[in-house]
Amino acid sequence: MNDEMLREKIGEKSEIYKGSILDVQKWTVTLANGNEASREIVLHRGASAIVPVDKDGNVYLVRQYRTPFDKIMLEIPAGKLDYWGEDRFECAKRELREETGFSAKKWTHLMDMATTPGFCSELISLYLAEDLTMGETDFDDDEFLDLVKMPIKEACSMIARGEISDGKTALAILMADKHLRSEE
Repeated sequence: MNDEMLREKIGEKSEIYKGSILDVQKWTVTLANGNEASREIVLHRGASAIVPVDKDGNVYLVRQYRTPFDKIMLEIPAGKLDYWGEDRFECAKRELREETGFSAKKWTHLMDMATTPGFCSELISLYLAEDLTMGETDFDDDEFLDLVKMPIKEACSMIARGEISDGKTALAILMADKHLRSEE
């Protein structure tokens, strides 16, 4: 089947909600068969996330409370873009410093991840950060984090056991581990 048989034509857009982190719109689309359908779309500026790995093969994760799940989760350092069009790499450098205190001399862009493409425009840029130097953290006023250090192999095992369930974290750690093993 060719792409035109899958593509939807976007028509009218109406705003449902405008927030500080995201906007929600209702879009009318025309399907390939000519029928109309509606889509509820979450517009999000996007984010950057970082797998910081030290010279000994340890990864640094953050433990933080996540309200939608009412639990503390283990994740890689990450943060949303401060404004539409912000440079994703600059965001990654800022978030690494704010959440861990680290700066990195070596950076590898792993990929840009579409988090939930069925209804949300959020794209998270995933990076591997190496050659780390410790500095001071600078948490946001509403941010309470606990830094956790562990061998990257242990983090991969935790993903395999379902103990790390955050999608960006699982994907980025597995990609970083594969990248690091290919460099050996």
